[in-house]
Amino acid sequence: MNSCSRPGSWPAHFRPSSAELVSALAGRRVVVTRAAEQADELVSLLEAEGAVAVVVPLIEIVPEPVAAATLAALKPSEFDWLVVTSPNGASAYLDVHTTAPGRVAAVGATTAAALAAGGLRMTLVPTDQRALGLLAEFPAGSGRVLLVQAVGAETTMTAGLQRVGWQVTPNSPYRSAPARPSAGQQLAALSADAVLFASGSAARAWVAVFGQTTPPIVVAIGPQTAAAVEQVGLKVSLVAADHSLPGLVAALKSHLAGTE
Repeated sequence: MNSCSRPGSWPAHFRPSSAELVSALAGRRVVVTRAAEQADELVSLLEAEGAVAVVVPLIEIVPEPVAAATLAALKPSEFDWLVVTSPNGASAYLDVHTTAPGRVAAVGATTAAALAAGGLRMTLVPTDQRALGLLAEFPAGSGRVLLVQAVGAETTMTAGLQRVGWQVTPNSPYRSAPARPSAGQQLAALSADAVLFASGSAARAWVAVFGQTTPPIVVAIGPQTAAAVEQVGLKVSLVAADHSLPGLVAALKSHLAGTE
C-alpha cells in the first residue's frame, strides 16, 4: 500500500489543513421539514456531515382508507406497469401488495429504494428525478398503468402517460396534511442557517406557520418543488442538481463551501 494513503502520511505539500477536512456543513443548523416518520434518512445525511438537524415536521401523512381498499382489490397481474411518485406511495402500495406488474417505475431514487425494500425490482428510474423526467423516459405503449400518488397530486403524470398511449388507473391511498410544530420547534426553525424543502406541501405548510420568514438559505430538492416554494412567496436560494435527499444535502454543502 502506498504510504501516502495512510492517515497522517500525507506529504507536507499535499497535506490538507484541518479546515479542509471539516465539512462545510459542520455546526450548521438545518431545518428538516419532512413528516416525522420520514425524517430519519435526511437527518442521518446531515449529521454525517456534522450538521445539526432541526426536525420540524410540517406535514403528516394521512391514509385514505377507501382508496387503499380499492388499491388492495386491484390485481397487479392485470397491469403492464406500476408507476409510483413518492416513498409514501411506495409504502401504501406495499401495505396491500407483495407483487407488482412486470415493469415498475419510480419517480426518483428515494421512491425506488422504498419499493426495492419491499422486494420489487425497478425497470425505470429517470435521470431527471421528477414527474417530467419520468415522462421523458417512459416508453409509448397501449397497455395498462397503475399510478399511485397522493390525493390532490397534479395531473402531470396521468396526462403525460395517456398522451403516449397508456390506459391509466390512478389511485391515491394517502394525502398530506399540515402539522403544527410546537413553539420550541418554531423558534429553533427560525434561528437555523438553512431550511430544506423536499415537497411543495411542506412549503405551503411553512407559510401557514411562519409566513414569509425563513432562515437565510432555502433549498429545494428539484425544479417542481422550487416552483411550488416560490409560488407561496418564498425565495429559493438553490435547487439540488440531483433531485434526491443526498442531492439536497450535497447542494447545501457545495453552496456553503462556495463550490457550487
